[in-house]
Amino acid sequence: MSLHIAIRHSSKLLFYPKTSSVATLAGRSFSSKPSTNDLEKPVLKDNILPTPWSEVLDNSSKVFFLTEIMRAFLLAGEAFFKPKATINYPFEHGALSPRFRGEHALRRYPSGEERCIACKLCEAACPAQAISIEVAEREDGARRTTRYDIDMTKCIYCGFCQEACPVDAIVEGPNFEFATETHEELLYDKEKLLSNGDKWERQIAKNLMSEHLYR
Repeated sequence: MSLHIAIRHSSKLLFYPKTSSVATLAGRSFSSKPSTNDLEKPVLKDNILPTPWSEVLDNSSKVFFLTEIMRAFLLAGEAFFKPKATINYPFEHGALSPRFRGEHALRRYPSGEERCIACKLCEAACPAQAISIEVAEREDGARRTTRYDIDMTKCIYCGFCQEACPVDAIVEGPNFEFATETHEELLYDKEKLLSNGDKWERQIAKNLMSEHLYR
């Protein structure tokens, strides 16, 4: 329970800025020690500094002449004639870096043969363990993947799979609009990855060519 302290008016003492409990009142009444809490010390008139006239005039001019409102109008008018900093997405798209890492894709050679040689380097390099590969040997002795799955919900888009691939088979393409309604749609199999590669091959090849000097 808190009590408000009523004190006699004097030329120096104005008020106590905080309420006190009964125990605090008793301690203050019978204790001879001075108060050590700055919040319990009385506020003195001498400690209140007068406001400079320059500040008073400045604040008055802002109120009567509406200078802050006029400054806001000028700022809005200046921004109105500047080029827009936004785009009308999804009808407009911003430029993407050639190194952008988006949706995964498996590429083919111009002959239609898939590039992947089933070396499993991408599976070993993946820190999220999102890639699962099964391999079988063909009649001509070449190794090819019979299963190539990527769990897109695990992928962290680090690009290690693309860097590890010796034949540029697995890449992260320019597509970033592949949101789905179900979790199962983000479990990509080999057919899905190859179809992504066929769809984005021209842009992927262009990006790889522009960056081949730095790889």
